[in-house]
Amino acid sequence: MARISRQGSSSRSNSRSNSRSKTSGPSSQTRPDSREQANPFRRADEERDRKSGGREPRGFFLHRPVAAIAIEALAQVMLEGRYAGKVIEHAFKNEKKMGARDRRQFAEIVYDLVRWWRKSAAAFGWNEATVPQKSDLWKWLAVLIIDKNLKETGEPRLPNWPEFERISADKIARRLSEIDPTEDRAIFESIPDWMDELGEKELGRRWPQILHSLNLQAPVFIRANTLKCNRDDLAKRLRQEDDIMTHAAEHTTNGLMLVERKNVFVTQAFKDGWFEVQDGASQQVAEMLGAEPGERIIDACAGAGGKTLALGAMMKNKGKLIALDVHEGKLQELKKRIARSGVDTCEARLIDSQKVIKRLEGTADRVLLDVPCSGMGVLRRNPDAKWKLGLEEIERLRELQARILDEYTLMVKPGGLVLYATCSILPSENHQQIEKFLKRRAADKTAGAARFELVRDREFLPGANRYDGFYAALLKRVAP
Repeated sequence: MARISRQGSSSRSNSRSNSRSKTSGPSSQTRPDSREQANPFRRADEERDRKSGGREPRGFFLHRPVAAIAIEALAQVMLEGRYAGKVIEHAFKNEKKMGARDRRQFAEIVYDLVRWWRKSAAAFGWNEATVPQKSDLWKWLAVLIIDKNLKETGEPRLPNWPEFERISADKIARRLSEIDPTEDRAIFESIPDWMDELGEKELGRRWPQILHSLNLQAPVFIRANTLKCNRDDLAKRLRQEDDIMTHAAEHTTNGLMLVERKNVFVTQAFKDGWFEVQDGASQQVAEMLGAEPGERIIDACAGAGGKTLALGAMMKNKGKLIALDVHEGKLQELKKRIARSGVDTCEARLIDSQKVIKRLEGTADRVLLDVPCSGMGVLRRNPDAKWKLGLEEIERLRELQARILDEYTLMVKPGGLVLYATCSILPSENHQQIEKFLKRRAADKTAGAARFELVRDREFLPGANRYDGFYAALLKRVAP
């Protein structure tokens, strides 16, 4: 098996034994140990630089401390069912000494381990019916490192770590090459069989390309908050203050795409409310509602409020914006974002009973229904979702979407507009839902029953312009 020299720092016990072997006096015996205790990530940097002469080592390099934290995070996501984004966020809070480069690599490693879970298991012959122990997860990391080194150097290399002693890099490389992208598509693209079958059933010949796009790393897109700045001013500030390079996001009014992935949440521009992180397709969906200053608008499934804040900026703080959701926690997060963004006209309300919706019937000029969905258009950002989803859950979501359409659309005034939106690519959650809703409305012969017509709809496929997958349908309530 081809190996490379030990990457990153070893454990603290190894550092202590190394320091004891030195004979240059008491200070030299204790200083390395205390320094590693102070910051093991810095020790890993120094070890890398010592072995590479100050140059980046050839091939994929992973610090040993980062690897250990990534294994812990993977266990929480795949063995305990926690959400990857929350696990990563929690790790950042706990590992305050982790530098920016290590944080970025840690997040990417965790997402890649989750994303390629099934393919990696196949590469070392893991029985999918067997639940792994946390110690087994080093095998998944080994496959990922081997795959990255194959792509960067053409060699199946592994660091000389104890966890990898029994792993043959050459054998894993051979197994990876034997996974056929057509015959073994679900394994090659690392998704459950049921998801591959559903995608092919609903999307036909388009599915293979869409599926491939869902495994590509998503760029970082941001939306300039026009209550405080414009897109050009934001790009200039990020460049001057944080050395963050951007360019205009295609087909958006206020969007920017980062040239290189960076943590934008630590910038002063973000803290000042100059922008929000929001995918380019999501920005276009919000724009489809056409919010105008002075209107009364309801975002009925607001969540943490990405589209809510976009609507608030479009309204220029004139009129009334009501953000509704059934989750109190999400509304609390929205309130923080409202305060930072300077949207003064937004009120967050909890849907704690059907009376909340009833009281708002016929009161809004426009309504946004960003409904709960499978999220299959954003799997590249949330790869753990494909291991949490199932056919029963998708069917439950379809029923919920239909109920929201039947009940929440009544909040719009006659002549007003409703925008139905999902971050799904499945027709059964998208245009087929709209077609069924319009048929149900047309079949209702009750006097004064609300009628709707489709103004236009749009499908955003993942990968196009490097955006996520979305669907949006603009409906108009026909005046009696």
